[in-house]
Amino acid sequence: MNPAFGGPCQGIRNSIPALKSLGVENEVVCMDDPNEEFIQKDDFVIHAVGKSNGPWAKNANLYDWLLAHLATYDVVIVHGLWQYHVYAVRNAYKKLKQTHGTSLPKVYVMPHGMLDPYFQKAEGRKLKALRNTIYWHLLESKNIESLDGLLFTCEEEMRLAATSFKPYRPKKTLNISYGVQAPPAQNDQQDLQFLKEFPTLQQGKYLLFLSRIHPKKGVDILIKSYENAYAGNEMAPQLAIAGPGMDTAFGQSLTQMVNASEFLKRKVIFTGMLQGQKKWSAFYNCEAFVLPSHQENFGIAVAEALACKCPVIISNKVNIFAEIEHSNAGIICSDTHEGISEALNSWKKLSDEDKHTMKNKAYSLYQSAFTNEAAAARLLEVLNNELHTQTC
Repeated sequence: MNPAFGGPCQGIRNSIPALKSLGVENEVVCMDDPNEEFIQKDDFVIHAVGKSNGPWAKNANLYDWLLAHLATYDVVIVHGLWQYHVYAVRNAYKKLKQTHGTSLPKVYVMPHGMLDPYFQKAEGRKLKALRNTIYWHLLESKNIESLDGLLFTCEEEMRLAATSFKPYRPKKTLNISYGVQAPPAQNDQQDLQFLKEFPTLQQGKYLLFLSRIHPKKGVDILIKSYENAYAGNEMAPQLAIAGPGMDTAFGQSLTQMVNASEFLKRKVIFTGMLQGQKKWSAFYNCEAFVLPSHQENFGIAVAEALACKCPVIISNKVNIFAEIEHSNAGIICSDTHEGISEALNSWKKLSDEDKHTMKNKAYSLYQSAFTNEAAAARLLEVLNNELHTQTC
């Protein structure tokens, strides 16, 4: 549940309050140290069984906890793949069937994009792709087949998941959609404080990248494309790059790239990870949000940007690109240097009126498709249908 790990744990935190308003209680079991500060901040029940170990992320405490508690729930959702926790759930479920028969809860796995074919095809992942193929045949396909189904955040994720591995035989595949909590109202005082902390950023005159600093996110190509689109233009919007990971080798290579260019040194700012009001101020005050990922399952930050009336410039590898393209809530491009450069050039050619229209369309799309309440209602509808089917 460490917030620095991004998507899945943030998605859990987004959905729980909306589900609670619909009368659904949620509890979370995770492999974290129960004394971690982030565990204490949430207002829902978290069973932290201790940190996991090794690349498989094993902790036998989880299996023991599941044997003692799994049968007390109506529905269990397992988040993520490729690690011990899925195997532990499958084995605990199998063990409990011997004593509980058919009275056990429905159990679903939510892959969060981890069945995307990108991970099997990306350069530099040949050994990991081979490892995943072996692991699929040894364990993961059996884990999935033995449980009640897979839950997907959008149609594109569900479509792509079926193309990565064979055999692929989940009992069911269900699109439950996804959403984010409404942001706090824009606060002028908080905005001024944010802009004071980063004085080179001007209100409404910077592009924002906010995500993990990782090669998959395309941030290195973004920096090069930004220079290509704006080089020599001192009136160009700043490029703010926010997120954890600047202390990694990849993050340091980005710093070196920027420092090698006089133009980029003046125009690119690395803010580090932004949380709480700082994150929302960053969204509210930017021109546009940019995420040229090579693979992005749903893109919580994309939906958060839309919720702040922020147009988005994203690659067609972000799985909700079709919704954004259809609603004219942003600009869609390929995840290449040429594609991102073209998108930035298209953005800078838009009139102020066109940009304002796109801001309104971004917010309209959020309200119609990506609110937490809509996603929670959809999840509850799907699960109720499943439980009713089981009863019948």
